[in-house]
Amino acid sequence: MRAADQPLQSVLHHGGGDAVVIGQLAWGMFGAAALIFAAVMALLAFSLRRHARPLRPAVWIAGAGVAFPVIVLTLLLGWSTWRSAQLRPQGSHGALAISVTGKMWWWDVRYRDPASGREIAAANEIHIPVGQAVYLGLNAADVIHSFWVPALAGKRDMVPGRVTGLTLRADKPGVYRGQCAEYCGIQHARMALVVVAHPQAEFDAWLARQARPAVEPAGIDLQRGRAVFFEQRCQSCHTIRGVAEGQGLGPDLTHVGSRAFLGAGTVRADAAALAAWIADPHAIKPGVFMPATSEIDADSLHALAAYLESLQ
Repeated sequence: MRAADQPLQSVLHHGGGDAVVIGQLAWGMFGAAALIFAAVMALLAFSLRRHARPLRPAVWIAGAGVAFPVIVLTLLLGWSTWRSAQLRPQGSHGALAISVTGKMWWWDVRYRDPASGREIAAANEIHIPVGQAVYLGLNAADVIHSFWVPALAGKRDMVPGRVTGLTLRADKPGVYRGQCAEYCGIQHARMALVVVAHPQAEFDAWLARQARPAVEPAGIDLQRGRAVFFEQRCQSCHTIRGVAEGQGLGPDLTHVGSRAFLGAGTVRADAAALAAWIADPHAIKPGVFMPATSEIDADSLHALAAYLESLQ
């Protein structure tokens, strides 16, 4: 499934039960803060009246300084504790497990093929079945990142050398945008991802397709594109299963043509965008570690882009 429209990243549009609870907590805190602000402004206006009679300091200290915050904060604490207990337990028991590693500035996503037990590598998109608990094992390869898909759950920090977990569950099909929520460098703002929730049968079919190696290119142009892939030494960083095993420095490209975006949500994926990205990724996402290939001729560039787009 490819994302046809720009997915919405908003805590106000819930796709899962945990997001509903978190949204209600946020609105409750916001409402309480707004009421307190209004009360303070009313007291300020009253105090500015020409003939207002000031209350004694002891009354202000006992009422506004002690009684009021104790009552309000106690009520908010009790209500938030009660609602927080309704969040989904964080655990991998009985859940589909997916590994997500944050890197500067993209997401390495890995599944387990239920048929063969082999690992399936993807990037910047997480596909999940609707109505099923999914446990994300979160890690960081370089600096601290933070995983946050506001329409589905809260955020969870990703610390190098430590695996943390987050349980997701989408209650309805859809495409939900996520974001790195911890500043991680020059392209932090463009380190996005999408979570695509499918009905179970669609998810099973998608996972089966992802488990397959890359198809043989049909036609001279696509074969030329595969040859350019090796000529430009793209295999030094990127893997295409069944074609080349890279070093894992860049995203796995086995099925890159099926993805909706390039550069971790930076631009829509199509042949023109692929060609522009290959030629000079720094013009699109400054600071990325992928080198430009400005010396490549136009025919080779478009052949390589067409080959990568064919990897569905």
